[in-house]
Amino acid sequence: MKQHHVLYLIICMLYGMRLPAQQQETTIVDVCIYGGTSAGVIAAYTAKQTGKTVLLVEPGRHLGGMSSGGLGYTDIGNKYAITGLARDFYRRIGRHYGKFEQWTFEPGVAEATFRDYIKRADVPVWYEQRLKAVKKEGNLIRSIILESNRTVQAKMFIDCTYEGDLMAQAGVSYTVGREANSRYGETFNGVQLMNGHQMLDGIDPYKEKGNPASGLVWGVNDHALQPAGSGDKKVQAYNFRICLTDDPANRIPITQPENYHPEWYELLLRLMEKRPWKSLQDGFIWSRMPNHKTDINNRNGFSTDMIGMNWDYPEADYATREKIWQAHVAYTKGLLYFVGNDPRVPAHIRKEMQQWGYPKDEYTDNGHWTHQLYVREARRMVGALVMTQHHCQGREVVTDGVGMAAYTMDSHNCDRLIVNGMVKNEGNVEEGGFGPYPISYRAIIPRQPEAANLFVPVCLSATHIAYGSIRMEPVFMVLGQSAAVAAGMAIDAGVPVQQVNVKALQAQLEKDPLVDGSIPEILVDNNNPERVQVTGNWTLEKRGGYGPDYLAATGGQGTARFKPAIARSSSYDIYAYFPKTKDLAPETAITVFDGKKSRQVTIRSTDIEVIGQTSGEWVHLGTYQLDKGTAPYVEVSAAGAAGTIVADAMLLVPR
Repeated sequence: MKQHHVLYLIICMLYGMRLPAQQQETTIVDVCIYGGTSAGVIAAYTAKQTGKTVLLVEPGRHLGGMSSGGLGYTDIGNKYAITGLARDFYRRIGRHYGKFEQWTFEPGVAEATFRDYIKRADVPVWYEQRLKAVKKEGNLIRSIILESNRTVQAKMFIDCTYEGDLMAQAGVSYTVGREANSRYGETFNGVQLMNGHQMLDGIDPYKEKGNPASGLVWGVNDHALQPAGSGDKKVQAYNFRICLTDDPANRIPITQPENYHPEWYELLLRLMEKRPWKSLQDGFIWSRMPNHKTDINNRNGFSTDMIGMNWDYPEADYATREKIWQAHVAYTKGLLYFVGNDPRVPAHIRKEMQQWGYPKDEYTDNGHWTHQLYVREARRMVGALVMTQHHCQGREVVTDGVGMAAYTMDSHNCDRLIVNGMVKNEGNVEEGGFGPYPISYRAIIPRQPEAANLFVPVCLSATHIAYGSIRMEPVFMVLGQSAAVAAGMAIDAGVPVQQVNVKALQAQLEKDPLVDGSIPEILVDNNNPERVQVTGNWTLEKRGGYGPDYLAATGGQGTARFKPAIARSSSYDIYAYFPKTKDLAPETAITVFDGKKSRQVTIRSTDIEVIGQTSGEWVHLGTYQLDKGTAPYVEVSAAGAAGTIVADAMLLVPR
């Protein structure tokens, strides 16, 4: 009988037959993470490091989400906001490239780094396992059932998907689209017709110019522009962050893709007629990555964003999402081919595009095309606290912060329609001018009546416009770590996630940021009056520094002394932060006192490498033995300087 039973199971597996109910596989763990995005990997690693049994369930075949899917040009905002394992990730990327930390990187390097986290923590990962159902008892999620009929029971669940599928199936409140400004007293939410990434004036919307009877050009919608600030269900555009290479030895030519429609790019031709391109940078944000590769993003009125084609995606079933996804693939590959081959495109642009191709060594199991669509925004939870524009701009400040954000309130366009007889894009918002701000613990948990054992660090509780500031990969990693630590605390205390001691959580995150018991880094920022002593005339610069501000001196006098508190004796690498600034003095004189003797260090401006859009870089001042009970300091002097001297932040990294 036993042999017949085993044979039956084998036949079921071979022919895709459903196993009998009593044979359904059930796995029991402390913490189940759904979604192997960057947040999911960090959450899984963290939960395992805290001593919990963990399972990571990933619907696809890859780890890292957008961070390994082409978004190598990291949107930071301010490095001060990136803490814990998120910062560790960029340090590990840096070590790969022989630097202290690195914020631009190749997709394969990122995925290898995420896989290493999983390997070091020995976290089991189930790939290609999509959610089918969520089973609850009252407000407790007891288990999730996957399409393979595997069941996972857990004490705590963490939804780290970009879509919020687990959250939605658990019956947690959420929203999709844009709230009206009036809902939360905001000014940048809802319908917005602005100038960013906008179509030029005078672009005709009809297939035959001036002839409405000919029908609309592809990509233009026929509905009317609604009042500014009004709400709707429209979702900001998705795209792919494209990795190409110009290395002939690693380059696969861009050929005509399946489902190619040159008529999709008519608006691009009309834009080129109005304003001829000088280079590919006129139509793409073409950012260089290491080893002759790129991270290509949307730019101007018509580019890689497939505007208005993703509105159904957030709440769609898997089959519909796949159709939307593949439409984006066809559009994007078609765009690259069109720009490089259509005779109506200027010859010098075609020639420039033909220098690029798909990299042989990236996405080798997916036709050298990224595995991740940039789902910038899908569902957003409505929790006990909703992060809004007021939190971004500092008019409201939470005290239960478990992570920070610092990026501009950023929304890509949501619609393309006719305004005053012309084609216009609608929805782009880019509003900044504020420093890092805390993200509430209440924004990553549901309301208690809805779910008592669920965390949502990615599709968190925020308005559309606030989410535009928060929705950055480093921030998702920070919140994933916070959620995992909180999950462990909730399990240990036997309480709902809503009753976790947040002050204890904040203390634990600060005490053990790498979740391995190692000595934490020591950061001394210029805005800490207890740790920074200033003499002379310094001005406070509000933008571009590490944290909310930095000090600048131009009069050739004054000092800024940073005095770290050494809690544990160790050998420390000391770094000074140099923000982007004009007229930086050719040399900066720094004194490092280790508690016993002084060392003079001179930093030349030509040695400071500031890459891409990052707000500045750390510069190594040397390695020092610093002992508990001593009073070391790092002093920046402006004496006799020709140019601007900056004093921003000092970082002590234990060896």
